[in-house]
Amino acid sequence: MLKNKLLVFIVTYNSSFRLKIILSKLRKIQSHTSFDILVSDDCSNDDTIKYFPTINKRIFTNINKKNLGYGGNVKKCLKFAIKKKYSHAVMIHGDNQYDARYIKDLYNKIKDSKVDAVTGSRMINPIDALGGKMPIYKLIGNLTLTKIFNLLFSTNFTDAHTGLWLYNIATIKKINIKNIDNKYNFDNQLRIKLIKQKKKIIEIPIKTYYRNEKSSFHIMYAIKFILDISYSRTPSYCKLNQSQSLSPSIKREVSNRIRNNNSTTVGKGVNECRE
Repeated sequence: MLKNKLLVFIVTYNSSFRLKIILSKLRKIQSHTSFDILVSDDCSNDDTIKYFPTINKRIFTNINKKNLGYGGNVKKCLKFAIKKKYSHAVMIHGDNQYDARYIKDLYNKIKDSKVDAVTGSRMINPIDALGGKMPIYKLIGNLTLTKIFNLLFSTNFTDAHTGLWLYNIATIKKINIKNIDNKYNFDNQLRIKLIKQKKKIIEIPIKTYYRNEKSSFHIMYAIKFILDISYSRTPSYCKLNQSQSLSPSIKREVSNRIRNNNSTTVGKGVNECRE
């Protein structure tokens, strides 16, 4: 593997013209920071493909034949990074909410420190989040859910819901990402796996920019998040998660029964659950 070989991948779904803006920023950064680009689209039903870049030695594209879900799309990009022997990979969302200029900051942090992942935090200075037009309900919701996450896992993150990640691919190779949620909870479940394996995650401060668009944050997401992270601490979940021989349908059935029968076993500490 080449030392410090970086991939920046953009996960898109109905990103439309915003993809063009991100790519323009990345090309400017690419002139003084060495990295390759992968754009991976998850069956957009708008004109996103129209803004796809021209393929060359440093730019790759992928269009999923069917919708894999947010997590499924991220997994595909990480598998690409592993296959092509990148040392690190940065994920950027196709909605242009996260500024591409932070790539260098993320990468420098992981080069200078022996860490497994670096994330961009919007909440190190919440005033900056409001300055980026984050809705107040989303700010409060993020702070609350992050507090719950920290209480359950004895961590001190400021933003447990960021979509800006830099991954150490050597670490990703050691983690079973196949059984992580293919939907929007992928990031939280990956974070939990890293914590349970005592991997090091650090944060850097970032600013984000919100537009008048429909938010993915709503009460059902919050409820699912709390249930998911609480349930992930139970010994029963760990046994199920490690049972690679079970079919997905059987796992779902067993999971449902465990949820119904063992819902009171939450809260014994992360050290009791090993991946």
